[in-house]
Amino acid sequence: MTLKSRPAIALLSLSLAAIALTGCSEEAAGGSDVAGDAGSCAPEDVQLVGQVRNESNPYEASWLDGGDAFAASVGLEQNRLTYDGDSTKQQEQVRQLLAGDTSCLVMNVLPNGDSDTTPIVKGADQAGAYLVTQWNKPADLDPTDYERWISHITYNGVESGQQIGDALVEAIGGSGGIIALQGVLDTAAAKDRFAGLEATLAENPDVTLLDQQAANFSRAEALEVTKTLLTKHGDDVLGIWAANDDMALGALEALQQAGRAGEVAVVGIDAVPDALTAIEGGEMTATVSSDGPWQGGIGLAIGYCVATGELDVADVSDEDRAFFAEQFLITDDNVGEYLTPETDAADFECGNVFNRVAGPLS
Repeated sequence: MTLKSRPAIALLSLSLAAIALTGCSEEAAGGSDVAGDAGSCAPEDVQLVGQVRNESNPYEASWLDGGDAFAASVGLEQNRLTYDGDSTKQQEQVRQLLAGDTSCLVMNVLPNGDSDTTPIVKGADQAGAYLVTQWNKPADLDPTDYERWISHITYNGVESGQQIGDALVEAIGGSGGIIALQGVLDTAAAKDRFAGLEATLAENPDVTLLDQQAANFSRAEALEVTKTLLTKHGDDVLGIWAANDDMALGALEALQQAGRAGEVAVVGIDAVPDALTAIEGGEMTATVSSDGPWQGGIGLAIGYCVATGELDVADVSDEDRAFFAEQFLITDDNVGEYLTPETDAADFECGNVFNRVAGPLS
């Protein structure tokens, strides 16, 4: 297993095209307006764009850092875009990008929700931009139906939700009450992770889900939600299941304010640095790593390899067009392995970009 880090690379940005399209095209792949010939870009002509919700979320900041690391490895810069969890803002940023020169544009995008993916995909495909998406898409939307949507990368949320659910059950001794903090409900990640918790609960009838509420993957929202639920359920709360680490850290802050730090087990997902420190210090029980820096680099690497002709989409198997990537459970037993990891540029070489495929997305 190769471990990753958040490299200390300066934040870089490029200006957006000034003219906005009136809207993303609704035409499907193979349209006559697709710009440029696939694989014809000189390396120095490739434009790299990474887009996430915000950089206040350490996981998403690490994603953009990984994009910077890949860009630097090929002598380019990444345009770091954030849309503050606002779907309208995300679509407008994409429209502006697609209004410019798209023949060698490579986009690595985190759609805000499942419903946001379709217009991004159709617009990029029609404009001739190379696109990799991650996490969120409708189940019936398939990259194999498009020419320039190269891959969709996600993680088995049911598996990770159950992994941290099982760790939480073990931490509270197999019985008692817990509360759950859900993510953005219009995302496959939130839905699948909660389904994983439900699977844990089905196997552990002595554990009771006292309450659950969405906190939208936000630390600030999780702080307020947790304070409310702690007041409502009091000492019955023995554990807190959070669908990501940012919410888990908000829950930890609420526990500290309530004078219950160390009394309640807390789990999350993403393996952000503060969560790893909390696990090392015994404040938090477990997290799951999806390796944000790798995600930020690999999406751009896949697009770059296709744009420059080092990788032909025709040679990419259907299973690699939409896939689950590897993820790792982290507890106090192995947290030391993840506290000071190192990046490996070899992961982003064109012959290795699909090395972390854990299985096809079906």
